Amino acid sequence: MTSGPGFGGSCFKKDILNLVYLCKHYNLNEVANFWESVVDLNDWHQHRISSLIIKKLFGTVSDKKICILGFAFKANTNDTRESASIKICKDLLKEGAILYIHDPKVDSKQISKVLGEEKQKYKNNVEIDFNEYNSGAWIYTDNIFLGLEGADAVVILTEWSEYGEIDWKKADKKMRRPSWVFDTRSIIDTKDEFKNNINLWRIGDGTIKYKE
Repeated sequence: MTSGPGFGGSCFKKDILNLVYLCKHYNLNEVANFWESVVDLNDWHQHRISSLIIKKLFGTVSDKKICILGFAFKANTNDTRESASIKICKDLLKEGAILYIHDPKVDSKQISKVLGEEKQKYKNNVEIDFNEYNSGAWIYTDNIFLGLEGADAVVILTEWSEYGEIDWKKADKKMRRPSWVFDTRSIIDTKDEFKNNINLWRIGDGTIKYKE
């Protein structure tokens, strides 16, 4: 078992809730409460991550560009059901963030089913000023480095192997400073020094690296 932003998928949560139902049916209320708390804790953990992102970005993500890497609930699938990315993205959109979302197998139509309509980047060949929206907006990108261009932060939410191979020295030159990487899958190799001007937060092992 590896660390992550919370469990997802179509079965796990449903199976736990079925177990809760059976426990209550047989008056095993303490057991039912235990398993129900697993679901509650998973929800809390996802909201905790979005809250932490907001806190590290000086308490607000309004009009800030955040590159979301991964929307499927796990790597090597296009399944987004109960994905942690959904709740985290919804939290950030609610706070006014501009999300550029990348996933190798999940397309924009699939994302729009859970996040609402994708916003246009250009209208009549003129780049849209996202300040015209009173709430957050999201855009699909099939190029990671286009998503990184001018980004205030990157959030790795699915453990796709290509996200562990990103050239962060190159990414550093594209992102806006002070910039953050939130690695919720602990796939960034930190054995060697994270040699760039990016602030790093990594889940699971307490790794956090600041650049003043």
